[in-house]
Amino acid sequence: MAADMPLLEHREGRVLRLVLNRPDRLNALTPELHDQLLHALEAAAGDESVGAVVLTGSGRGFCAGGDVGGGKKPSTDAAQKPRSGGGMEKHADRLRHHGRSAQLLHTMPKPTIAAVNGIAAGAGMALALACDFRIASADAAFRASYRNIALSGDLGISYFLHHLVGPTKARELMLFDRKIDAAEAQRIGLVGTLAEPAAFEAEVARLAAELAAGPPIAQRHIKRNLVLAAYSSLDQVIDAEAYAMARCARTGEAKEAIAAFREKRTPDYFRNDDAG
Repeated sequence: MAADMPLLEHREGRVLRLVLNRPDRLNALTPELHDQLLHALEAAAGDESVGAVVLTGSGRGFCAGGDVGGGKKPSTDAAQKPRSGGGMEKHADRLRHHGRSAQLLHTMPKPTIAAVNGIAAGAGMALALACDFRIASADAAFRASYRNIALSGDLGISYFLHHLVGPTKARELMLFDRKIDAAEAQRIGLVGTLAEPAAFEAEVARLAAELAAGPPIAQRHIKRNLVLAAYSSLDQVIDAEAYAMARCARTGEAKEAIAAFREKRTPDYFRNDDAG
């Protein structure tokens, strides 16, 4: 794939690495880049050979949000004009379409990692929050970046902030719109793993490989249960967990895990045909 493409895709075993590739604009999102990202995520969600997805940015930024057309402050995709006529409804449809990327990162049946190598702002912050894990370089930073350009937020940022840091902190981050560094982001629960810049890429690769080597069916149901738990009752979650446990117990993955435990070895979940 050409190095000047807006989105780069790399495979490292069962790990798919998606790289937002507009470093001169801090990887700010254009309609073209967002469409390419959505198509790549849709393909990855249904590809049994992909065990984990890493989303990152090229250069010194993760993603500065939506590119507002060469302005000094790229922030969010909502500021862009719709590519065709139709007024507000067309614009809303386009934003809803782009929001599918965040939905896929959050719900696809395999782990997703945001490797936050620099600034994550606006829609870029939303994409990072949509992932299952956020690994941040110590020199990374986060900023909602909507209020200061008189926009309200998209790509699920309100949902993810509410569930990750709680309603009070979510309001603070959205309404005061202050930039926070990686250490503060870890302290309040936005970031799970913090790595020094020199060790950042190795740590991302290590954790992604570990997740990609895990049991695919079990991990699919773990993610499904956790997403369900965000908005369902305890009774609904217990019922879903019961079904998922019964399903997982009948897979080749479970048999392999038990055999590996007894034989004191690392399980190989891909030696059977029931690992999709």
